[in-house]
Amino acid sequence: MTAKYRVAVIVGSLRKDSYTRRLAKALMALAPASLDCHIVEIGDLPLYTEDLDAAPPAAWTRFRQDISRADAVLFVTPEYNRSVPGGLKNAIDVGSRPPQQSVWDGLPAAVVSQSPYKLGGFGANHHIRQSLVFLNMPVLQQPEAYIPQVGELFDDVGELTAEAQAFLTRLVAAFVNWVALVGGARPSGAER
Repeated sequence: MTAKYRVAVIVGSLRKDSYTRRLAKALMALAPASLDCHIVEIGDLPLYTEDLDAAPPAAWTRFRQDISRADAVLFVTPEYNRSVPGGLKNAIDVGSRPPQQSVWDGLPAAVVSQSPYKLGGFGANHHIRQSLVFLNMPVLQQPEAYIPQVGELFDDVGELTAEAQAFLTRLVAAFVNWVALVGGARPSGAER
C-alpha cells in the first residue's frame, strides 16, 4: 500500500482568479492519489507582529493548525518586484513564530514561481528558498520551476498546453519522490 501524504499548497497571489491559483490547481490535478493536496488560504492573515503572540488572531491559529497537519508544502507564487509577494512572506513569518514553535520545521517543500514576463519568477523563487533554509525545510532542487510567460501555459479554453502538462507532470513526479524520500515526511494521521 502506498503512503498518502497531506500537501499544503500555499498560493502566493491573493487574487481570486490569478494565474498563480490556476497553476496551483493544475498542479493539484496532476498529483497522484498518494498526495492529498489542499490550498491553505493566506489572504486573511493579519500582518505578523510579536505584539499579538500572547493572544494570536483566529486566522493565525487556523493557518498554523493547517500547516501542522501537513506532511509537505508546495509553494506556488508570482514574483512581485523581483521578490516574494507580501502576503506570502507574512504567511511564512506567521508559521515560523513563536520562537521554537515553527510549523514549518522539517517539512519537505517545492517552490514553483511564475511571471508574465521572460524571467519566470526567478527572484521570488530564490527569495522563498532563502527563508526555507532558515526554517529547516528541505526544498526540491530539480526540476527547477521558474515559469515564464505564465499566460501561455493555458490554451483558449483554460486547459494546460501539452508542453506545460508534460513539464508539470515531471515536476509533480519529482515532488512525490521528494516527499517520500525526505525524513520529515510522515504518512497521514501521524503525530508531529
